[in-house]
Amino acid sequence: MTSRALLLKIARFLVFAPFILGLSDLNKARAQDKPYFVTYSQDLEEPGNLEIESKSAIGTPNGGNQFGAVAGEFEYGATAWWTTELYLDGQGTISESTIPTGIRWENRLRMLMAEHAINPVFYVEFENISGADKNMLEVVGHDGKSDLAVANAASRQDHKHEGELKLILSSNVRNWNVSENFIAEKNLGHAPWEFGYAVGVSRPLSTSFRDCTFCTSKVPVGVEVFGGLGDTWSLTMRDTSHYVAPVIAWYLPKQTRLSFSTGFGLTRSSLDRIYRVGFAVEIPQFGHLFRGESR
Repeated sequence: MTSRALLLKIARFLVFAPFILGLSDLNKARAQDKPYFVTYSQDLEEPGNLEIESKSAIGTPNGGNQFGAVAGEFEYGATAWWTTELYLDGQGTISESTIPTGIRWENRLRMLMAEHAINPVFYVEFENISGADKNMLEVVGHDGKSDLAVANAASRQDHKHEGELKLILSSNVRNWNVSENFIAEKNLGHAPWEFGYAVGVSRPLSTSFRDCTFCTSKVPVGVEVFGGLGDTWSLTMRDTSHYVAPVIAWYLPKQTRLSFSTGFGLTRSSLDRIYRVGFAVEIPQFGHLFRGESR
């Protein structure tokens, strides 16, 4: 089996694995409660727990073909203050090809364990992706719809080794969560630092928190705003992409999570629309399976 065929099999698994696991008897599973796709809050994974999630992004750039991208995520709670996560990315573009686009290794470090008015989290990520990646997990620099219109045959030849830093500031005010992310990303081989932002606001529809599937307390809603801020050569909002995206999630039986979002482009550089679907399931105390400990 070629490496490409293997990666495609892995990508298919990532799309369906959360649905398969969500039907199994994971009564202790817990999904995180923020519905964001781009913005990060102060929430970290519970120590020893593994969350598997697939996130898809669908869009059509002007002058290009419609694409569907998938990011498969394996998020593990290493400690109470450190969550580490592996992404496997891929995409398919109509009339072109379906290809893997790379991997990402993310780490989030919570600086203050107690709850404060503002809770800071430090984020560092290494990316080994190609120019064909279209997941849009963040928007930085002068990223725009023209980048997404490049044919796979050409864009996959552009290999990127990048480092990304984020400062996450998050607050819980009564039933509301407000999170701000400040992003700095750099190609490790060349090019300047690129900057971006993401802001999210969310809350559950109600706070009754009854143990039922169709309660409004199981449906958090919110909105994200995100975009690029130029780079060290040109720190500006001119010729940058910006989006506003209402988000909604639903906690399903077995405490899995289904999420939806529609992003609306706000500038000429943005896609008109980007549609997202996410599905997550958590395996409690996954780390104990390898240490011979009981749950």
